[in-house]
Amino acid sequence: SEFHSRLEAKKVPTVITNIPEGFDVPPPPSTAPPALSASASVSASSSTSPSSSSSVSCNGKDKGNGNGHQSQHERNTENSNSKTMPSSSSSPNTASTITTTATATATTTIHAWKALQNWNIDKLASDPNLRERPLKCGEDDDGHSIKMKLKHFIRYLNHNTDDSPLYIFDSSFEDDKVASSIVLNDYRVPTYFNEDLFHLVGEKRRPPYRWFLIGPERSGTCVHIDPLATSAWNTLIVGKKRWVLFPPHVPKSVVKGNKLVKKGEDDEAIHYFTTILPRIKDCAVKSGGEGKYAHFECYEFTQYEGETVFIPNGWWHAVLNLTDTVGVTQNYCSQRNFDEVWVKTRTGRKKMAYKWLNKLSERYPHLAERARELNRRDGFVMKYDPEEVERRRKEEELERKERREKKEKKERKERELLEKNQYQHQHQHQHQHQYQHTGYYGHDHDHNHRQTKSISSTDASYNRDAKRSRVERVVSPELS
Repeated sequence: SEFHSRLEAKKVPTVITNIPEGFDVPPPPSTAPPALSASASVSASSSTSPSSSSSVSCNGKDKGNGNGHQSQHERNTENSNSKTMPSSSSSPNTASTITTTATATATTTIHAWKALQNWNIDKLASDPNLRERPLKCGEDDDGHSIKMKLKHFIRYLNHNTDDSPLYIFDSSFEDDKVASSIVLNDYRVPTYFNEDLFHLVGEKRRPPYRWFLIGPERSGTCVHIDPLATSAWNTLIVGKKRWVLFPPHVPKSVVKGNKLVKKGEDDEAIHYFTTILPRIKDCAVKSGGEGKYAHFECYEFTQYEGETVFIPNGWWHAVLNLTDTVGVTQNYCSQRNFDEVWVKTRTGRKKMAYKWLNKLSERYPHLAERARELNRRDGFVMKYDPEEVERRRKEEELERKERREKKEKKERKERELLEKNQYQHQHQHQHQHQYQHTGYYGHDHDHNHRQTKSISSTDASYNRDAKRSRVERVVSPELS
C-alpha cells in the first residue's frame, strides 16, 4: 500500500485519522443509498520548512488557540497540512498525515471499535468485570511492578494533584482472562500494521508488545526508543496527548539533555516537556547548527481523539498527557523494519531468535535467508544453532577433560610427595630408635667422623707443603 511503501519503509512518522471508526478497512458491497455508504480515501501530505545551512529546525506547533491545542471540530475542519509535522530540508524524512474520511453523514462503519463506546472514564469505572482487575500503574525503586485495581485508579485519577501522576501502562492484562477478553475485544489492529512477524514465535515466547493505557493529566513517558528496533502505533480514544519526536541521527546525549539537567531535578515526562526540552531547543538555536547539534531536528504535535500515531523504529519520542486519556499501543516487526529488528533480537533474545528463524524458514523463506545473510555479513554465530551447540559441547567436553587431567596430575604429585615425606620420616625414626637402644649407630658414626677428619687434616698439610715448595722455587731458583 501507499503507507507501507512511501511512509513506513522510509521511516516517516505519521498521524492517521479515523481508524477507530473503521475507515482503514474497505467496506463490503452495500445496497444502502449512496449518501449513507462509507468509503475510505487516503491522502498523504507533507511539508518541509526552509532552512539555511546554519539554521536549526524544531517546528511543528499546532494551529489553534494560544496553547497550541485545538477542539475536535477545529481539528476535523482544518486542512490536513495543519496536522503535518514539518522537517528540516536537510533530512530525507518528512512527517505526514493520512486522513481517512467518509462521505456524507456516515460516521462509522461495521469495523468500528467497541472502544469508542466502552473506553470513556465513567464506563470503565462502572464496568463490573474490568473495574476489579489489577493493572500496572508504575514501578518501585527496585523495578518491581506496582498494580492497582482499576476502580481505585480511576478514583485516584479524578482526585490526584501529583506533579507527575501514576500512569496505567499495562501489558499484563493478557494474563487475566477476564481483562484480556474485554480489552482485546474492544479494538483491533489497524490494517496498516497487521503484519506482525513476532506472532510466529507465539504469545508466551514473544516479548511484551501491547499495552492498555489510562493516563491522568500531567502523566506521560520520558524520551526513549522502543525495544528491539520495533516500530509502534498508538491510538487515542479519549483525551489529548503532546508528542515530541527526534530522528535517529540526533545523538542520545542531545535527546536526553545531558548536562542540561540540574541537580535535584526530576526525571519525569512533565519536567522534560516544560523544562528540559526548551533548554535543548535553546541550545540547538544558540549552537548555530554546529557540534553535536549539527542537523538537529525535533517534531512536536498534539494527538487528538480518534487519531493513530505511527512511530518508526529508531525514533526517539516522549509523550505527555494534556488531559485524562485512554488509548492502546502496540509494537511490531514487519518486512519493512525486519533487518534492524533481527540484528537486535539475535543478541537481545537469543533463544527466541533461533526459534523465530526456524518459523521464518517455514513461512517466510526470503526473510530467513535475509537473516542468515545478515549473520554472515556480521560474522555472527547464533547461540542455539545446532552446529554451534555441538561445537560448544565439544569445546566444553575438551575443557572438562583438560581440567580433569590437570587435577589428576596435581593429585598424583601430591601423593608422591606425601609418600616421599613418609618414607624419609620413617627412615629417620628407625635410625634414631637404633641409636637409642644400642649406641652402635652413634659409636660408628663418631669413628667415621674422626677418620674422615684425620684424612682431611693430612690432605691439608700435604697441600700446604706442596704450595710452599713451589713458592720457594719461584723466589729462590738457585735453591732448586
